[in-house]
Amino acid sequence: MDDRNLWILSYDVDGRDRSTASRVCHLIFGRKNTTTEAGITKPYEQAGFIHRPGVVWVGQSVLILPRGDAMELRRRLEGMGVSVGLGRLTIGDPDLTVFRRRRRRGTSS
Repeated sequence: MDDRNLWILSYDVDGRDRSTASRVCHLIFGRKNTTTEAGITKPYEQAGFIHRPGVVWVGQSVLILPRGDAMELRRRLEGMGVSVGLGRLTIGDPDLTVFRRRRRRGTSS
């Protein structure tokens, strides 16, 4: 990953605004949808931002993203009325690896 082009983004949704919180969750983490084709219901997965190449979910409302993804996500979140903090980040791959999600204890491979 190009460590000169990374951005850190944090966001905050008012906890009382359940509708917006749900939409933000779908945008960030993706969702399972269904569609109907020729009368047949077919499930499909709609990927979230965390599934994009180079995106690292640090944790609660914080992501590290390539610049283009960071700017797009900021626009989309602000369009929903979400508070967004965004800043340029300098971090190398070895240090970034520390923030990548690891399998939780007790989960099977």
